[in-house]
Amino acid sequence: MTSMMKERIKMNKLNNIENVFEGLEHGDLNKMIHDEIHIDEYKSKMGDDEDIIVTSFKVASLEAAEDLVNFIEKGYEWVLDADASSGELEDGSYVTFVESERSKKFVNNFLDLLKDLENLTDINSNQWRIRYQKIPGEFTADKEKLMKVIPLTIEDYQNFISNRTRELDQIKTAAGIDVNTKAPKNEFTESIRIAAGLR
Repeated sequence: MTSMMKERIKMNKLNNIENVFEGLEHGDLNKMIHDEIHIDEYKSKMGDDEDIIVTSFKVASLEAAEDLVNFIEKGYEWVLDADASSGELEDGSYVTFVESERSKKFVNNFLDLLKDLENLTDINSNQWRIRYQKIPGEFTADKEKLMKVIPLTIEDYQNFISNRTRELDQIKTAAGIDVNTKAPKNEFTESIRIAAGLR
């Protein structure tokens, strides 16, 4: 974890959590937040994707997106950063990005956030539809399922990306397209390069 990330966590812990609901009341974000959540679809602006999980919410207006950002930043010390997109999507909606450390604590923290959002959105925890990167289909807010789908360690994320790259290379090969993918640089691939005399 970078020193910037550690400082951000420290600052979040110092926030006064009594003001979490300041300016927002029950149902204020009702019908403003789309019930589909994307995880790791966007790149992190705070660090490497293998270190940071980026959760994104689609929100109907810029004001609602900023309200969601303020709510999340004030109330959750595990959040490294939250931000609203600067521009709108084709349908006029905005995206709120939430960045957090990639760790095994993420799923519990994320589920707590969804439970808290129920008060503002009237979306029950079991109504959220969750998508992970480019994995087909969507998932419910089920702890066991999310623990299996979301890479929660750096190693799991590297393996996920490596497997996705391998699958794409196989598709390219089957289609007769040249494959020029390079292996990711990590301890394992570096040891193979050294053993093969490629370094």
